[in-house]
This record gives sequence, C-alpha cells and structure tokens, in this order.
Amino acid sequence: MNDPQPPIEPPEPAQVQTIPVPPFGPLDPVTTKARIANLHSLTRRLVILTGVALLIVVSVFGITFAQEERLMISWLVFLCGILGGFVSIQQRVKTISNEELELLANSWFQMLLIPVFGALFSLFLYCIFLAELFEGVLFPSFAIAAPEGGVPDDKYFIDFLQKTYPKTGQDLAKLIVWSFIAGFAERLVPQIISNLTVQITKPGKS
Repeated sequence: MNDPQPPIEPPEPAQVQTIPVPPFGPLDPVTTKARIANLHSLTRRLVILTGVALLIVVSVFGITFAQEERLMISWLVFLCGILGGFVSIQQRVKTISNEELELLANSWFQMLLIPVFGALFSLFLYCIFLAELFEGVLFPSFAIAAPEGGVPDDKYFIDFLQKTYPKTGQDLAKLIVWSFIAGFAERLVPQIISNLTVQITKPGKS
C-alpha cells in the first residue's frame, strides 16, 4: 500500500514591489525630458558660477598677499559661504519641485541668491565668533591685539578688521568649516538670530 502523499502547500503570493513616487510627483515622459534638460542647464550654470567665484576670490587673495603679504580672513569666510551655497543647491536639485527647478535653471539671479545669502550668513557668523558670543572647543578663537595706550582709535579698528587672525591652525580650520556650513545650511544663521532675539527679549532682560 502506497504511503499517503504530504499535502501540497499553496504557493506564497508574489510580493509586489512598489516604486517610490518622487517628492515632486509622478512624471510623464514630456515632463521627465524637461526636468532632465533643466537639471543639465542648472548644473552647467553652477559650474560656471563656482569657477567665476573661485577666480575672483583667488585673484583678490593673490593681489592682497602680493601687495601687503597678508591673508584676508573675511574674504576666505566669504568664499566658503559662497561655495557652501552652491553645494547646497547641487545637493537638493533632485528633490525640488519642477517649478522651482525651472526657475533656477532659467534665472541667473535666482540661482545666485542662495550663494550670496550663504556668503552673508558666513560673514555674520564670523562676527559672532569675533564677538565671542559662542565659546567652546567647537568654535574658533582669535588673536585680537589690544589698542595702543588702552584707548581705541581709527587705526585700531582698521587693524582689528585687517589683522585679526585665528589663534592656531586648528582655529582656522574650524572657521573654514563653520563658514561653509553657514552657506550650506541656509537656516542655521537665521535660527541663531532668532535664538539670540528670544534671549534678548526675555522678561527681566534690560
């Protein structure tokens, strides 16, 4: 007598793989082609503007160093902020909406706006560091000379702007990192300003 056959188990249902929908919505072929063209246009403009920014700042560095044999820290901060802004645009182009992408790809002004704000934010953060509003191992320290005779004059403030340098190489590296972050994370400095405003306007503050 034959042994009973084991029951045949039904096959497991096939798992359907879902394709994630991009944050800017599903694209038809025409929209996809237009988006790719805008991406190429935006990337090309980013490369051109980044090269121009580097050329201008490096030229200023070279002229300043050749004539006065010193490094302009403020220009270095400005450059890092601009580069951070350009990298920020490049990092988020694949996730922005089609309307914003088209605007950036067809307007030099709109594309320059983010890096320019990044440069201004980096300079503002540089002033915060100079004012020693933030202190700690994460933040740069600076060598600031005291005024001659103990009384500041015009020459002292000019020297303060031109001859104030980070204390060490590590402090210079920290300043470069924070300047780049200020341009890259466009909400960082506005959030710092908001926090300072809240502390100033707290009840009991004079």
